[in-house]
Parts: sequence; C-alpha cells; structure tokens
Amino acid sequence: MKMFELKYGVNPNQDNAMIFMRDGSDLPITILNGNPGYINFLDAFNSYQLVKELKYAFNIPCATSFKHVSPTSAALGLELNDKQKKAFFVEDIENINTSPLACAYARARGTDRMSSFGDFIALSDKCDLTTARVIQREVSDGIIAPDYDEDALNLLKQKKNGKYNIIKIDNSYIPKKDELRDVFGITFSQNKNDIELDEKLLRNIVTKNKDLPKEKVRDLIVAMITLKYTQSNSVAFAYDGQTVGVGAGQQSRIHCTRLAGDKCDTFMLRQSDKVLNLKFKKDIKRPTRDNVIDMYINETESSIYDNDMWKEFFEEKPEPFTKQERKEYLSKVAGLCLSSDAFFPFSDNIVRAYNSGVKYIAQPGGSVNDKLVIKSCDDLGIVSAFTGIRLFHH
Repeated sequence: MKMFELKYGVNPNQDNAMIFMRDGSDLPITILNGNPGYINFLDAFNSYQLVKELKYAFNIPCATSFKHVSPTSAALGLELNDKQKKAFFVEDIENINTSPLACAYARARGTDRMSSFGDFIALSDKCDLTTARVIQREVSDGIIAPDYDEDALNLLKQKKNGKYNIIKIDNSYIPKKDELRDVFGITFSQNKNDIELDEKLLRNIVTKNKDLPKEKVRDLIVAMITLKYTQSNSVAFAYDGQTVGVGAGQQSRIHCTRLAGDKCDTFMLRQSDKVLNLKFKKDIKRPTRDNVIDMYINETESSIYDNDMWKEFFEEKPEPFTKQERKEYLSKVAGLCLSSDAFFPFSDNIVRAYNSGVKYIAQPGGSVNDKLVIKSCDDLGIVSAFTGIRLFHH
C-alpha cells in the first residue's frame, strides 16, 4: 500500500487528507480493521516509537496509552501485585502475570484512567489473547503492534461494533534520518532525534547524595524515553517500571511539575485501601467508575455526598477520604523518580516534586539558577543527575 486516504485531516473541514511515503515506497503498515484517521495515525506512529525504544532499552515487552499525541503513561511488562491488579481493574483477568505485555498495558492504562479514555494503544510485541482481553473492555480508539495472535485479533475486531482501528506495523521498518514537515506553506527539515537514552546519561550526579540504585536508573530512563515522545514542555514521574504522572504541553515548567505531581498523587491514592474497598453498584460502567473515583479522591469532602449523589454509584455510603487522610497516605510515598525534558529554571519544581515523594531527578541542567536548584535538592536529600540532553518534542 503506497497511500492511505483519510476521511479528513485534524478537523472535519480539512479534506484531501492522506498518508504516504515521500519516496513512493510502500507504507510500513497494514490496516487490519477499522478506518484510522489523521490524529489516530499521529498517535500510532509516535506511540510505537516510544514502545520500540523502551523495548530496545530493556528487552522487556512494554506498552503505552496515548491521547492527543502525548502518552498518559508508558510501562514495562513487570508482574502485578494484588493491590495493583485491583487498582487497575484486572483482578479478574485469569493468569495475567503470565503475559508481560498484558501487565504492561494494564499498568499504562491504570496510571491515569481518566486521561486514557478513548486512547490509542501501542504494544512493543505481538498482541496475545490475554492482552486483548485487557484491551477489549476499555474505551479505546485503536491499537498498533508488530503482530497479533489470531484469537487476539478476532477479539479486538469485535470492539466498537466491528470498527475498532487495528494497525500492524513492520517491526523492521527504519525511518530515514531526515524529517520534513510543512507549516504555513514553509518546509522544515531536521535530523530525526535518534539520541540513545541510557544509563551513561545519569553519570553526572551533581548533588551531595550520589546513591542512585539500579532500579531508579531504570525508572529514570523510562521517564526520559517517555518524554522524548511527549509534547513539550513536559515532566514525567516514574515508579516501579512505569511513568505514573505525565505533565505535557505546558508553557511553564512549574505547571508541568504540578500537573504531573497531581496525577502521580491520584495514581498513588487509587491504591489506598480506602479507594480499593469502595463498594460500587455492579451495573456501573468503567468510565463512570473512573470519574467517580477521581471525584472521591480530588474533590471537596462533601462533593459526592451532596444531594445523596453517592446513591447513584455505591451500594453503601462510602466514608469520606479527608484531606488529612490523603495527606497522611501520601506522606508515606517515597522513592519516586522524575525527569524533565529541559532544565528546571527555579527550585519551586524541586519542592513540588519532593512533596509527591520524588527522591531521584534527571534533567539537562544549563539554567542560570542551577546552583540554587542543586542546593534545593541537597536540602531535601534528593539525588539529581544532569544529563546535558534536552528532549523537546513538537
């Protein structure tokens, strides 16, 4: 297939939309189901680059959940404990830990479930039936993977009344080094960002505390690779082999950190006994349940109790999750990693990150305020490495 015609471009009024190879060669994809659109393909190609790079870095199956050209999370296929299974709503998936790929997507989808509503999924490896079972019941726009088991493909084809977008990509495809794009009728050209993100970038530890455990090196690399495919400005929190809060596309660095930190806090609170033991009515749909949990965690203590709103969702009235209880729970969270796609201009970012349990930071450095930022890290006992590499993505 040399060209694929799209219904329209970014918006319905933008017609004459298509994808093709400039050199006239065949596209490295096969459409197995559905009719992907312009934004679907942007998400698909950006997300697949992310999981392919993660797989190359760690040789572990991995997955990402993408929305509007940025990841909500990316995760390695590490086994799930019982609390994670319950928090990610996969406790009923039989033998899920036998499929690292299913674990990876359960983690990615479970990180920021509200943002992942209607996501595009990328898998690093052949989609198996267990992974398809996790995906089948989620609201999603499509998936890209190097291949699919026949039973997995048949199950996914049933989604969205048979219209679910399923893309198979040639895993051996290597893009040309130069990238071209047109804006306002003017062509931009640059080399592809093929910088390899690995532990060598974390050797320049600039803080007094230089204790950087191996698993934290892994998490910092996961965060950096995630940022490489996240709309800038961006900051990513990481923990246990996955990103657990991504702040994307903000003009101010502190707003990135606040957004990512708030998402991280919500992710951690979702795994508290208070949330895990909520007794929802059996007919509640998954997206509704996700929204109610977010409200229960983040809104004022009276919000779901006003006008007996709780009766719509719960079998019994839940106890309030007070601000003090949330604060106490989060105070026990520690050892998180954070990466930033550009330098931190002020130490307020460090303090906000620390308040969400961050102990390890990777950033390019290069600010006129580097000394103040390092001092802030030292005051809080944070380990920080200067990578010297900016990771803007536009």
